[in-house]
Amino acid sequence: MRIKFMAFSALFFLALAAAAPPAPRSAMLVSAGWLAQHLGNPNLVVLHVGPQETYAQHIPGARYVTMDDLSVSDHTGAGNMLELPNAADLRERIARLGIGDASRIVITYDGEWVSPATRIAFTLGAAGLGDRVSMLDGGMEAWRREHRPMTAAAPPQRVGRLSVLHMQPWVADAAFVRAHAGRPGYALIDARAPAYYDGVQVGRGHGGAHERGHIPGAHNIPFTTLTNAAQMVRPAAELAAAFQHAGVRPGDTVIAYCHIGQQATAILFAARSLGYRALLYDGSFDDWSRRHLPVEAPAHP
Repeated sequence: MRIKFMAFSALFFLALAAAAPPAPRSAMLVSAGWLAQHLGNPNLVVLHVGPQETYAQHIPGARYVTMDDLSVSDHTGAGNMLELPNAADLRERIARLGIGDASRIVITYDGEWVSPATRIAFTLGAAGLGDRVSMLDGGMEAWRREHRPMTAAAPPQRVGRLSVLHMQPWVADAAFVRAHAGRPGYALIDARAPAYYDGVQVGRGHGGAHERGHIPGAHNIPFTTLTNAAQMVRPAAELAAAFQHAGVRPGDTVIAYCHIGQQATAILFAARSLGYRALLYDGSFDDWSRRHLPVEAPAHP
């Protein structure tokens, strides 16, 4: 009887493990090997992010994309950069990349262009396509390191058949940040380099110099610390330790900002890979400074 019970228990827990949903990270990152095996899938859309010259040799079928393709910016200094377009406009922009309702999307990046790639991933996620979007872990460096095929040929242009978008509430504004910074259940993260966070250096936008320091209540996780020297996303345990060190607790909602809303998306990508709910302060410190809202600058009391 004991043997039967133990066998039943083992089968029961195996069934539970099989039924458990995969960790978010496993769906958000794919390997070069996985991508190579799926290049023949007609529903696969590969997006190449990086300087224009890096597209001279790219993954077969990959389409070149820039942040401007999926954002709107005010270059006068009176408004924000890299804002999400309205739903109708964004739908047209996404469809022009060949993305449709059945598409499986993989974003790859060249060199250190991780945060532009996570900004593209964020935008597609905010458009409601997040469950079909992954990044190639290590980007083009990983692809080249494994001697995977490359081409100079651009795929034919096509417009995807994409249904009306179901936009996700992934964006926070200044009023939301002011109301929730320091509140239980929320963690405000500054993704900029420590010199900007501490007030040693001052950023600048189209509207002029930023305020010195950071938003009160924010903790610093520099976006560059989330990948290693090979541009691979760090192991989950290391990411979890970085968030814990910054005061993020289980169940918290992470609100991230940077200079204009690009670098912070790397923090959001890492946070979501760990299962956190995560919001972008779109406009970020550029918007905060333009509003002359309170700041802290430890290096300049």
